[in-house]
Amino acid sequence: MSSKKSVAQIVVDVLTQAGVKHCYGIVGDTLNQITSAIKKSDIEWVHVRHEEVGAFAAGAEAYLTDQITACAGSCGPGSLHFINGIYEAQRNKVPLILLASQLVTSQQGTDFPQEVDFEAVYKNCAVFCQQITDPTQARRITTAAVQAAINQRGVAVLVIPYNISLTKVEDNSGHKIYHPKPIIRPSDDELAKISEILNKNSRVTIFAGHGVSDAHDELVALANKLKSPIVHTSRAKDFVEYDNPYNVGMTGMFGMESGTTAIKECDVLLMLGVDFAWSQFYPDNAIIIQVDIDATHLGHRHSVEIGVVGASKPTLAALLPLVDEKTDTTFLDKCRELHTKAIDKLNKKAIPSKTVIHPQYLTELIDKYANDDAVLCADVGSAMVWACRHFSTNGKRRTVISLKHGTMANAMPQALGVQKAFPHRQVITLSGDGGISMLLGDLLTTIQEDLPIKVIVLNNSSLNFVELEQKSEGLVDHYTDLKNPDFAKVANAMGLYSIRVDNSDLLEVAVQSFLAHPGPALLDVKTSEYELVMPPEIHSSQVMGMALYSVKASLHGKMKDVVNLLIDNFVKK
Repeated sequence: MSSKKSVAQIVVDVLTQAGVKHCYGIVGDTLNQITSAIKKSDIEWVHVRHEEVGAFAAGAEAYLTDQITACAGSCGPGSLHFINGIYEAQRNKVPLILLASQLVTSQQGTDFPQEVDFEAVYKNCAVFCQQITDPTQARRITTAAVQAAINQRGVAVLVIPYNISLTKVEDNSGHKIYHPKPIIRPSDDELAKISEILNKNSRVTIFAGHGVSDAHDELVALANKLKSPIVHTSRAKDFVEYDNPYNVGMTGMFGMESGTTAIKECDVLLMLGVDFAWSQFYPDNAIIIQVDIDATHLGHRHSVEIGVVGASKPTLAALLPLVDEKTDTTFLDKCRELHTKAIDKLNKKAIPSKTVIHPQYLTELIDKYANDDAVLCADVGSAMVWACRHFSTNGKRRTVISLKHGTMANAMPQALGVQKAFPHRQVITLSGDGGISMLLGDLLTTIQEDLPIKVIVLNNSSLNFVELEQKSEGLVDHYTDLKNPDFAKVANAMGLYSIRVDNSDLLEVAVQSFLAHPGPALLDVKTSEYELVMPPEIHSSQVMGMALYSVKASLHGKMKDVVNLLIDNFVKK
């Protein structure tokens, strides 16, 4: 009996063996052999309306499950549409494979309609990018692609010409997929040098990044011994914030004064799994020690005294016995007090208002009524700030935000992938009106795939974050206004349960009803158009920029906007 299989079948067999559960995409001519093989497999096809959404969804699934996920597209524009979501996944270092089907080999290089050189397009945003040109090498190349995605933590792009996909070959190779999980930590000598510095300095701050995702207990134990405040990046929020008396919040543009102070005034900064890009938020004179699993991150953003390679959990486990327990809590107490004041300041607008709905209040209601293991996906812009500042974590909740790639329209597509991976978890989005309208058509995927995500639209009729950037530079805001539809009516026409709210007194009941709905739902909330995202430190250039904006806006007939901005952010309590 012949053991011949089509290349399409071999590719799908390898993905199945690798643990792929879902493949996101849109069917098309050159993809037909692949989708036919998927139909006969245990992999479930997820039918999206735009390939970019498919890549976002697949990347979010891989991000939360830490399992390789797939997406697939037809030749030309079909597989090209994935590009933005592929960049997102690559920057998040998640295992993802894209099956980019291609024209038959005889048509390639002839400027044939829909011809796209996928290897040239994707090689800079993937850990593996190769076309199968020899059918007999299908299993070897597919296995190599999967191995790269899993073990190099990134995207693998497999280009499959249509004529290659239907070719049948013997499939007797012994290529296997390996999931090695080595324990990686610094050497004993390196740990001794680190502990010596930590032991002889009193003001030590720990700066925790996404790399501490599995090291919560060890992190808190080290802070306890050192009496150190812990500052975290926005990507580390889920792993650091909860059950942590040493947490003093975030630094960066939407951090808080306590986090900024803890870093700026420390003698030693211990960085754990951090690749924080904004160098102006690093300390000027402190000794910096950096621990990272990726050696290329060492000293990448700021010069460091000691840079070592190690995963946070085994590194901290080995470091803890070498660290002396301190008793002086002066620096820690100062940072804690600042943190309490900063939280109180942030919460001033997280209350009902008689005139407008503050986005802070909306986010606090989401936090109050969301399930204990809810996942919140937030769009880039002001939505991500409110999510990071006002949605609390507890060790079970998760947040998904495009913090490395910084793209618009990420929240709703990522929520689709999270819901597919976790059908029984509550998945909520905090979507900007600009973001949701960019990929609005994929609200239909909630109906197509029966995905009960809960979409909240921050409807302030503007590209709010861009508007803030313009104003802080002293510019009159241009091209940021949005003439929005009634998103609730649009969603209702698509088949979603929907509510529109423009009265603060009605919001709490609406949030409860919306979250309790068993199917997909959309809550369109008319929020304040004049909300400012306040940074932890306000510099003179920003004050001057806002003052200059006020003068220019007045001259352009926007005096009402200036008055409302001042009242809403500096007068109201």
